[in-house]
Amino acid sequence: MISIKGLTKRFGGTTVLDDIDLDIAEGERVVVIGPSGTGKSTLLRCLNFLDRPDEGTITIGDLSVDAARASKADILALRRRTAFVFQNYALFANRTAQENIMEALVTVQKRPKAEAAERAREILRETGLSDKGDSYPAALSGGQQQRVGIGRAMAIGADVMLFDEPTSALDPEWVGEVLDLMRRVARKRQTMLIVTHEMQFAREIADRMVFMHGGRIVEAGEPEQIFGAPKDERLQRFLQRVGR
Repeated sequence: MISIKGLTKRFGGTTVLDDIDLDIAEGERVVVIGPSGTGKSTLLRCLNFLDRPDEGTITIGDLSVDAARASKADILALRRRTAFVFQNYALFANRTAQENIMEALVTVQKRPKAEAAERAREILRETGLSDKGDSYPAALSGGQQQRVGIGRAMAIGADVMLFDEPTSALDPEWVGEVLDLMRRVARKRQTMLIVTHEMQFAREIADRMVFMHGGRIVEAGEPEQIFGAPKDERLQRFLQRVGR
């Protein structure tokens, strides 16, 4: 489903992603862990050109994009195959929950408004928010806003869903409801690339885990290997700090 080759990103003189190679199979749930500032979120943002990579190739399905030569059309095509769930929800404050879910369906996928509205109502039911369709983000809890954000990503039917620390901005009381929704999405065998600090959740949901340090992938493996028999000393120290 996804093949990342030689992905490199620099900010000024600092290399944030250093020659990243990563393949993800269709339906696979891959969780990225590592210390703050090691490039995890930048990796996700580079996959749909929210941050433009300096080098490398991104392939999703039959679409392959060279970072150095990507045109606007290439970037738009890549974005249509990905759905991004942000740390801070990134909802439109002047649109209702239903309208937030409809937005990409209408503006990007060019679906008729009536069709988009029906799809949005289906998503609101799936996310447990069927009574919140007419509510604006300011009237929703953090957990509800993030569920709308996930619902928006679900609605477009993207090849891969990218989750950038989706619980990091939430009060502890709302974390569980967001993780439960992600579990339901995962059970549908949706291809998912998830950056999270929720170690127990990562252990439960991941088919494979990737540990990043210093802008590089240092170790990867199944959760049992990552948590039970980590090889790299940096991963061992990280797991000790986060209290695996």
